[in-house]
Amino acid sequence: MLRLFPARTGDCQRSTRRTFLLEIGSLAGLGVTLPGLLRAQSARGASSGRDVSCILIWTLGGTSHHDTLDPKPEASPDVRGEFGVVQTKVPGVVFSEHLPRMAEHLPLFAVLRGLNPKNGSHGVADAYMMSGHRFNPTVTYPCYGSVVAYEKGYRNNLPPFIQIGPWVDRRFNGGTAGYLGIAYNPFEVVGDPNNPNFTVRDLVPPRGVSMERLSRRRQALAMLDRLQRDLEKPSPEFRVLDEYHQRAFAMVTSPSTKKAFDLSAEDPRVRDRYGRNRFGQSCLLARRLIEAGVRFVTVTSPGWDTHTNNFRALKSKLPPFDQAFTALLTDLHSRGLLETTLVLWLTDFGRTPKINSAAGRDHWSTAAFAVFAGAGVPGGQVIGKTDAEGARVVEDEYHPEDIAATVYSKLGIPLDTIHMTPDGRPMKLCEGSPIPPLMG
Repeated sequence: MLRLFPARTGDCQRSTRRTFLLEIGSLAGLGVTLPGLLRAQSARGASSGRDVSCILIWTLGGTSHHDTLDPKPEASPDVRGEFGVVQTKVPGVVFSEHLPRMAEHLPLFAVLRGLNPKNGSHGVADAYMMSGHRFNPTVTYPCYGSVVAYEKGYRNNLPPFIQIGPWVDRRFNGGTAGYLGIAYNPFEVVGDPNNPNFTVRDLVPPRGVSMERLSRRRQALAMLDRLQRDLEKPSPEFRVLDEYHQRAFAMVTSPSTKKAFDLSAEDPRVRDRYGRNRFGQSCLLARRLIEAGVRFVTVTSPGWDTHTNNFRALKSKLPPFDQAFTALLTDLHSRGLLETTLVLWLTDFGRTPKINSAAGRDHWSTAAFAVFAGAGVPGGQVIGKTDAEGARVVEDEYHPEDIAATVYSKLGIPLDTIHMTPDGRPMKLCEGSPIPPLMG
């Protein structure tokens, strides 16, 4: 299923008669308010700068830095934990023993060990880490994908911002467009790409609705448009309504749109390399969507909040992640896409140095990690350092604001960009500075 708008948003927008007509079914076969989305995006157009795409891997819950990319093999057992380590391709740098593929392919990416996430709360983390702005109860800042959709617009019939999987904590509207408006929220693909019957609901007419019937619905909507033109004061917007309805219809009927989501068209050997599981096939779908022209794809993965049985949980979660993440990087690289695709791995925050009484690790707000690849990021780097227990950054400390500055710089969006809220408040896009070693 594909959701146009997440269940929770940060804006209360006045409904119009037109919105009401769309929402009660005038576009039932096309997707709710899709023309409005396209219209809003077109109003922005493409900004200047490099035309770089982005894939964000979001592991919901707070992935342990100790048990993945910042292990402490010399620490005491109550800090070190159960896992051993594996030597990477970079001398002196070790990862968890359950990430051997990432260790082998470290030359393709950079690890930020010097991240201070400055938060340890679910929901708040999703809002902060995905936007680079501290949580503010009076305003919702837009996430990276929404800013890209707003600034860059669409390349073709596909939405510029797609989220695969529903696993973003939206208690504080993380992962949404915030003050930019719901038109820039992600399309959510919540079906399992590993399912043999995987489809994207709004790209397939409902059961019993033929393309001929879909065309009749489109004609009926055109009649409603004409009626509203006669009843309301003419507006310049009406002159372009038909264009955006045509774009919405084109998205549903375009063979290229269906092709992008059709994983059965992939070589089975490629699918095997990613892993025949939900996360693996979601990463493969992300690559296909980038290839098809989507600007920003977020791949979400749940289950990383390991308060209990941390090691048992990670023994099952890390191997498929290791396989899929490295398959994504090597696949992008072999296809010549890595230079124009920024790949990120972010998570809520770090986890406690000391293992708790339930064999788990709790939330930790002063040390975490992030991974960057592609778009000119020099690979084989480990940036920053935590102390002997992984409790605090002691060398080259950076914050979520700096991640935001790095992302926007890579995507060609000026850091001094000012957006206006619906009530006329100017909002600065970014408060951080790009992380120098990542800029190439």
